[in-house]
Amino acid sequence: MPALDTAAGRAPATYAPELAPHQLWRTGRDFPLESGEAIRDFAISYVTHGRLNAARDNAVLMVTAIGGNHHRLDFLIGPGKGLDTDRHFVVCVDAVGNGLTSSPSNSALQPRMAFPRFTMRDMVASQHLLLTGHLGIERLLAVIGPSMGGMQALQWGVSHPDFMAGLIPIAPLARVAPWTVAILQATRKAIMLDPAWEGGNYARQPEQGLRLCRDILNLIAGRCPEGYRDMFPADPLEAIPWIERMETVLLPACDANDWIYQTWAYERHDIATTPGMDGDMAKALRTIRATALMLTATRDLLNPEYEPEEAARLMPDARVMRINPGTVRGHAAGGGFFPPDVDWLNREIAAFLAELARRR
Repeated sequence: MPALDTAAGRAPATYAPELAPHQLWRTGRDFPLESGEAIRDFAISYVTHGRLNAARDNAVLMVTAIGGNHHRLDFLIGPGKGLDTDRHFVVCVDAVGNGLTSSPSNSALQPRMAFPRFTMRDMVASQHLLLTGHLGIERLLAVIGPSMGGMQALQWGVSHPDFMAGLIPIAPLARVAPWTVAILQATRKAIMLDPAWEGGNYARQPEQGLRLCRDILNLIAGRCPEGYRDMFPADPLEAIPWIERMETVLLPACDANDWIYQTWAYERHDIATTPGMDGDMAKALRTIRATALMLTATRDLLNPEYEPEEAARLMPDARVMRINPGTVRGHAAGGGFFPPDVDWLNREIAAFLAELARRR
């Protein structure tokens, strides 16, 4: 589903997703994981926008946020936008565990809680396999992603430092903050304590648990006090019916078990644990050769902005920009919910990609 405008209860304008048919690459083999386990009969979901040029050097990889899918950054995709489809070949990949790529909710051989746990590096490895093994792409102009997608983008820079010219992590973390772990744990408990979850063997989605999960992540940690103040200046109690409406809008976005598995990958993410980095964050960040545009959100209560700002100081070629300076949206600043933020993101991302293309 498209990114949702949770201020108005509607999807923001998108780049005609009907023009980009959903594709599923069934690899016909098992996909090995960092843990030593494997996802049986692995399949990866994606869509593409634009055309790959003759030099095969205009591809941009979009990786998605937790619980999101290949529509997550539709507000940036299209002619004349940040990810300009007249210039770039945009590959939007679904992350392991999001319900489209192999997941607990769609696996025939490892259903539900029998699905093996995976990491964010496993997500990146699956995307690398798609690009090189199926699409024949050996070099990217850039990798872009919001939130968990931004974390994958940074991991791309460490795992495959020569594969891309640029990175655009939006509200990311290089290492998950303890605060973020607390938020994710609360969302899992909300689901698991719902009797309807039934240890993961539910016949119907555990609706009450998922509603509370969405309150915690999307409507509290994904926002900030200033945002609610501006939305409900006359009567604070107006927030209650709005929250209930947004729970209903967000409810079908993600399967309960898929959510739980992606939170496990999210909270364990640390690029310093990449093989060869010896647990050394500075060593890992200095491995990144791509030019990075690190976009942070003011008053981010999910991925605290101090962490990516500190990470950028250790990267060889990184700049940090606050999304639409002067506004306070919290983590939602990167979500495509507010037109001024959308305009700012499109403008700055287009300028950055044009700079990378000129260097090339």
